Amino acid sequence: MIRIFKIKILNYLCLFFLFTDTILANSKFSNEEFSINFFRAPSIGGEYRKGQYSVHAGYYVTNFDPGITIEFYKIGVGYWFLPMDLGSDSIQPSSFYTYVSYGKGVNLEYQRKDTIMFELGYRFMIWRGLSFRFGLIVLSAEGVATELNPTPGISYSEFF
Repeated sequence: MIRIFKIKILNYLCLFFLFTDTILANSKFSNEEFSINFFRAPSIGGEYRKGQYSVHAGYYVTNFDPGITIEFYKIGVGYWFLPMDLGSDSIQPSSFYTYVSYGKGVNLEYQRKDTIMFELGYRFMIWRGLSFRFGLIVLSAEGVATELNPTPGISYSEFF
């Protein structure tokens, strides 16, 4: 049941992506950005963006089952697209993002396992450099079932 709900959310994100291009894509990204990510998306750590591409590294925690927290070290690259000025008091547009990341499991059944993670989401710029993210991640590792999970996030960015 939860997996079906997650797949529906991913479908809605994809549909939103398809139909908003010509209507809302009227803003531009800054040349560079440095972010401190306080919670989960893409990880608890840092991120640097130049143009529409970024790199990130940090510590990632998730719960595939209630009450069981799985931990990873995570590093990856991102692509930012469809910047949109939603009228908030921010200095940058909100936008979609996608990441491909490598993770190393820290505990439980993922301990010392190599993982690959694909993530698609949207970052809402709230106020100045403060943002909230919501996305979905697909996480795969050898010998463990592929998982789909939501990835909320809170970040603060400086733009250059």
